[in-house]
Amino acid sequence: QVQLVESGGGLVQPGGSLRLSCAASGSIGSIGTMGWYRQAPGKQRERVAYITNGGNRNYADSMKGRFTISRDNDKNTVYLQMNSLKPEDSAVYYCYGRIPRTYWGQGTQVTVSP
Repeated sequence: QVQLVESGGGLVQPGGSLRLSCAASGSIGSIGTMGWYRQAPGKQRERVAYITNGGNRNYADSMKGRFTISRDNDKNTVYLQMNSLKPEDSAVYYCYGRIPRTYWGQGTQVTVSP
């Protein structure tokens, strides 16, 4: 059984940084694209970024220049470095991985507040 477990969320002040991690475990052959979505209260789930197993990256426009996605294929882990955080970045962040069907993590809360 495949599991994705996120970590690294928390409370941070505006302008601060957080690094999220998402580790996949279980019966994993190879992992394709991995990425992150987020969902704020009362809003639809929003794509944040993804990275292919070849290292190609894609970001939502509002995250470009502030967020960086990376992965360690040996550790089956994807990361999201978030800098210059804003209150509107507050949300539950979910990771996913295509193994080959899409699996989701349970989510980690990010709160950006003074």
